[in-house]
Amino acid sequence: MAAYQTVKVMQENKMLNYIKDVLGNMPTGWLSITTHRLDIYDEKLAKIQFLEQFEILFIDNNYQASALNELPTAYDYIRLGHPLSCVLEWGIAKLNNVKPENVISFSSKMVPILAVLRKNVFDNKNTQIVYTGSLRDYIEVEILHNVYGYKFDLKHVESASAIPEFNGSTILITNQDEIDDTPMSLTPEVDFFISVHSKIGSVLLINGEQNESYISEIQHVRRRETIAMTPANCLTALNLLMENSSSDTQGSNVEADKKSVLDCIKEITGTASKPLVGSSGLSIQYAILMGLVHDAQENHKGKSIKFVVPPNCYGGTNDQARRVAACIDNVEVLDLPVDGGNDMVQGIDIVLEKITNEGAIPYIIAEIPTNPRVEVPDLIKLKDALSKERKTATGEIAVDPVFILDQTFCPNVHFLGDDEILSTVRTISFASGSKFPSGGQCTAGYCVGNSKTGALMETIEMHLRLCDNEATDLQIEILAKQLPSMKQRISDAYKNTREFVKFINDTLPKAKINFVSEELAQQGFTPSVFSLDLPTKGNTAEEKEAYKRELNHKLINLMITRIPNESKYCVSYGQLKGCYWTIPATSTQGTTKEGDKDYIARVALSPDMDIELHKKVFLDFVEGI
Repeated sequence: MAAYQTVKVMQENKMLNYIKDVLGNMPTGWLSITTHRLDIYDEKLAKIQFLEQFEILFIDNNYQASALNELPTAYDYIRLGHPLSCVLEWGIAKLNNVKPENVISFSSKMVPILAVLRKNVFDNKNTQIVYTGSLRDYIEVEILHNVYGYKFDLKHVESASAIPEFNGSTILITNQDEIDDTPMSLTPEVDFFISVHSKIGSVLLINGEQNESYISEIQHVRRRETIAMTPANCLTALNLLMENSSSDTQGSNVEADKKSVLDCIKEITGTASKPLVGSSGLSIQYAILMGLVHDAQENHKGKSIKFVVPPNCYGGTNDQARRVAACIDNVEVLDLPVDGGNDMVQGIDIVLEKITNEGAIPYIIAEIPTNPRVEVPDLIKLKDALSKERKTATGEIAVDPVFILDQTFCPNVHFLGDDEILSTVRTISFASGSKFPSGGQCTAGYCVGNSKTGALMETIEMHLRLCDNEATDLQIEILAKQLPSMKQRISDAYKNTREFVKFINDTLPKAKINFVSEELAQQGFTPSVFSLDLPTKGNTAEEKEAYKRELNHKLINLMITRIPNESKYCVSYGQLKGCYWTIPATSTQGTTKEGDKDYIARVALSPDMDIELHKKVFLDFVEGI
């Protein structure tokens, strides 16, 4: 036994020393960027492919910067996970002699609990939450029971050895601000260990083969309702793991940064009410959806709730709304085709007539401009459709809709302020922070409401806090630095985009470009993203589609090969530098139904890029086809 312990300690020391060497040589992008290369990424092997090759480097004790830089993309977007979260989970897995996929880190202290509870709802399985220390700061038993529909028993114990027997899943939560290399107490009585650090998040360990079916479900909760532990906090956790010392992650200017961020958001959006800032756009959206469900349950008891969602919108938005509906009996999702020849206003009018006739509560989610076809509806007609007084089948005045506006493409347009186009319609606007608000440096997103949504915003804020999905201190610090320049960056990026769009129109007139008109731009809609439907050929529809899809990849590969310092195969938008290319159907629309996907190229330009070089390479592409 002593020999075994000695070998085990040696192996652990080797692993910890290797992590220390890796952190000393890691690529700067592991800490500083939010979206990663899609040309070296296989979504089906997210985390796995990265760690398989990382393990080979570990065996060879190779921690050279060049080797680390060649590792495949762990996740396409750091909200879902990233190299440092994978290394942290790998290290903890090694210490506990479990597979790395059984360890999942979260920025939130609460969401890993919700992830297990969610699966057990569908499995009709009982849950026992056992904790040491205190849960008073971040668990709301009544709301989780009544609004989220999660059932569980909550028990305090003095130690892990005092856990009572239970027929179902047992979650053990421990507060551990001093992360060290001591293995968790993997007793058979515990199915899920959650180690909570008050400042940096939590780590969930899934115990036993019988619980491995939870892994993909929990990963999907992290993908859709929250974010992974941030790169900066993973670095803190790894340093604590190696050095067994405490670390102060609190910045000295947090309150000043928060005030600056909130003031900037008010100025940018033209609103007066308090903005809410979450760890990501989807964290904000989840709080919005759950806050609206909560409000409807309190103020419109017994009525059905309908979320109206464009079927081809950003996959996270689409999928999250359906996931919320799947958990709650009286919530349903209705499709709203909004672009590509569909009229958003006409669609809203039709769907509202149906919903209000049934006496249900309507919540409408839409992007303006739409994604990926960058279309803007007639805003006056949109206001009229949302404002129209409607009656139920029994003659009662129907509950007016709440319009949930994703403004990520054009966060500078004033929709909600006094006398603006949607000031008289209950409207909540939100934006993804990894785009223009931070210039691609963090994921934190925000939302604002108009003067008619005061009570709703308070409920939404409660759910943002309940899920522990508020922005981290570092995210707030980054937003405080980047938000003041956002409007200028939007203007400069739009100029580059308009110039590139005009060049493509002139050199490849057969291509269909989806972009705002000059008239819309004069109204303030100045996005820096456009979608490109390349010309095709073939004898059948299948041949034409296959040729176009191949041409998309040929264009992207040419751009990222010829301009590797600026052109990247990435998902994001609103970045500080360069040009990002993606195909929505294979990235942002990952969970969208196949028939609603867009196999076109989406191009996102920045204020700082070599536009002439991009024109030259595009011309070479045209001459090559």
